[in-house]
Amino acid sequence: MSRPAVLIVQRHLAPLSVFLAPTYDVFRLWEGPPIEARDAVRALIVAGEFPLDTTLVEGLPRLELVACFTSGHDGIDVAWCRERGLKVSHAPGVNHEDVADHAMGLILGSARNIVQGDRSLRAGGWTPEAKSLSPSLRGKRVGIVGLGSIGKAVAKRAEVFGMDVAWWAPRDKAADWPRADSLIDLARRSDILVVACRADETNRGLISAEVIEALGSDGLLVNVARGQLIDEDALIAALESGKLGAAALDVFAEEPTDPARWADVPNTVLTPHTAGATDQAVQAMLRLLLANLEAHFAGRDLVTEAR
Repeated sequence: MSRPAVLIVQRHLAPLSVFLAPTYDVFRLWEGPPIEARDAVRALIVAGEFPLDTTLVEGLPRLELVACFTSGHDGIDVAWCRERGLKVSHAPGVNHEDVADHAMGLILGSARNIVQGDRSLRAGGWTPEAKSLSPSLRGKRVGIVGLGSIGKAVAKRAEVFGMDVAWWAPRDKAADWPRADSLIDLARRSDILVVACRADETNRGLISAEVIEALGSDGLLVNVARGQLIDEDALIAALESGKLGAAALDVFAEEPTDPARWADVPNTVLTPHTAGATDQAVQAMLRLLLANLEAHFAGRDLVTEAR
């Protein structure tokens, strides 16, 4: 009996090959168009933050499943896939605590000048006369955009730090923290604005120049969701003009982001989309990927089907 063929789409998912190879015939898109496998590939292995290549999908007549390795699947139009008889799986609920930890790390690294202090010390800037001060986080007002699993985990951590928490999302829900009347109102009342909402085409550029200006010259903008949620040009302009105090970002409009774009932008702490990339989370994602593939090819329901 022939083994199912799967195609890994993004190069950074190459390490998955060793786990897939014992059970599946594995093809890798970056090694060349899968011409010889066109009529064999039954599943795509993808990272959900990247737009799904619809031309590729339509060129694979036996394709049945888009298996998303990540929790987020904003790059995949699930409805479009369903119209073509394709199932979509993903890995929910495995890294939201890690992402929330990273968000707090970004807040600490920026607000308490930890990253700046490291750079200063290494450059010889620590002298008996030099003493930098940073604000206490206790009592700071944190606004969270999106109160899903990540947003709730950030809110709980912020409370432990003695911070005052509020949130906003388009739809209201029962929560332990007050919901602002609007995103602008949330930004105006916040010292720190944490973007933790799900991204799709309806909220591209949600954090606009107006929102950034409302956060203000002493405000800190933190993004651990998706880069497309922020008007990145407006963000850079606000940092350079002093209309925004600081930004701490794990995600960017284009990834990998061009380092030259940020070379002269002041008051930034930047990490390379690693908020959810912990050993434990990646192992959990792998287990769900393999479980979903196994279930699908055995004719069972997916373990975690994307909605």
